Amino acid sequence: MSDQRQASDQRQAVVVGRAGHADIGGLVECGSVLFAEDAGTRDPNINIDRPRQYGPQRLATGMDDPNRLLLSADCDGEVVGHLVGVLGDASAMKPVKVATLVSMYVRPAFRRSRTGGRLVAEFFGWAKEAGAEAAEVTAYSGNAAAVRFYERNGFAPQSVTLQTSL
Repeated sequence: MSDQRQASDQRQAVVVGRAGHADIGGLVECGSVLFAEDAGTRDPNINIDRPRQYGPQRLATGMDDPNRLLLSADCDGEVVGHLVGVLGDASAMKPVKVATLVSMYVRPAFRRSRTGGRLVAEFFGWAKEAGAEAAEVTAYSGNAAAVRFYERNGFAPQSVTLQTSL
């Protein structure tokens, strides 16, 4: 089968929707790979075992929280991607309700199949329905592919955080 045909088949086979309790193992696995591939290569202070240590409990609790969104991208019963979002209340600093895209990962074989774009579109729909007026995401500046992906999906740089090790 050609790569183009396989990508087309994958695009049709991926189902994006709210994650259920049966998805927790796959969500933890995706989160673990994300931490190892992204934060683990860019931030020496990150605990790359965090998704495995705290993920199952946090995900199970988050499924019942109306201010959290847990999405899975599923292909033939396997979680191939995820997105975690949260709603923040308006404050004196930010007088609008903001939706934060906390975590997102799509397995490499599915990255050119619009799976990531579909996850972000679901996130935007959820955020608007919940009354958010803005959405934000944080990405490592060294992860140029992630920054380009988020910019293609409507995000724009707003601030830069600079850090040094002590």
